[in-house]
Amino acid sequence: MDLTFSLAPLQGITDFTFRNLFKKHFKGVMKFYTPFIRLQNDRTIKKSQIFDILPENNTEIHLIPQIICNNSRDFIYLADYLNGLGYQELNWNLGCPYPMVTNRQLGSGLIPFPDKIKEILEEVMPQIKPGVSIKIRSGYEDENEILRLLPVLSHFSISELIIHPRIARQMYKGLANPIVVEKCLKLYAGNIAYNGDIKDIETFNNLEQQFPKINHWMIGRALISNPFLVEEILLGRKIDQSVKLERFLGFHSELFGIYNNQLDGPGHILNKMRQFWEYFSLSFEESNKVYKKIKKAKTIENYRSAVNEILKQ
Repeated sequence: MDLTFSLAPLQGITDFTFRNLFKKHFKGVMKFYTPFIRLQNDRTIKKSQIFDILPENNTEIHLIPQIICNNSRDFIYLADYLNGLGYQELNWNLGCPYPMVTNRQLGSGLIPFPDKIKEILEEVMPQIKPGVSIKIRSGYEDENEILRLLPVLSHFSISELIIHPRIARQMYKGLANPIVVEKCLKLYAGNIAYNGDIKDIETFNNLEQQFPKINHWMIGRALISNPFLVEEILLGRKIDQSVKLERFLGFHSELFGIYNNQLDGPGHILNKMRQFWEYFSLSFEESNKVYKKIKKAKTIENYRSAVNEILKQ
């Protein structure tokens, strides 16, 4: 079976600059999803989100825009807008666990309301042109919530369910529960993809053995922390650390250079790079010490010195 790997969206991290450079420097990831796009109170899309999804800014990658909404009017508006840009598929976010989102019945906050989801899809699906996939958690407070939703989703031509088997209350703590996906596979005839806690070769191999019918595997935080993860999974072995450091240096140099030109002032660029290093540091021994070095850098010169020390260049 041909496997497909995708990079999960992460707000503030996986913008078009990051996605394009990731595709250039690392192998194996075939699909990328945007951080969610939403309508503001004045029914406009943020300029930064528009810029992020423009086809001319994503020419080298297979990109699927993700939307977040809880009513058919916004869904149709966003779908029509994306179709006008040439996108043939969109992804509906029913997975975001953050309270500022879920308290508004958005993201995973919508999962406990299958009748509302049904009402939205009944109105939306006949009217829009792009195909619809859904990224979803196992529930908001109860991991059985997804099981109660599956009969509703089965009535619609959903291209794929990307299941992250945690409840929203967990955020990203504790362990994902693959048993939920096992139950979903028995109850749902459509395509299912897996997302959650794929952190190394062994974990992936165990999940692939558990779910031989799944061919799409989405990885988020672990792939940002170790951009070589998919390559290592496909190779069946870890890549030599010296090779990884050399290639990561090339990636980081381009990433830093672009943001250094784009952002206004050293404060902005340093804050941006600290966001990345919160994840990058996890691939290094003594990751806490690595991240502390980055956090302590108060000038661009200090930052460059810290990175050189970490990468031993």
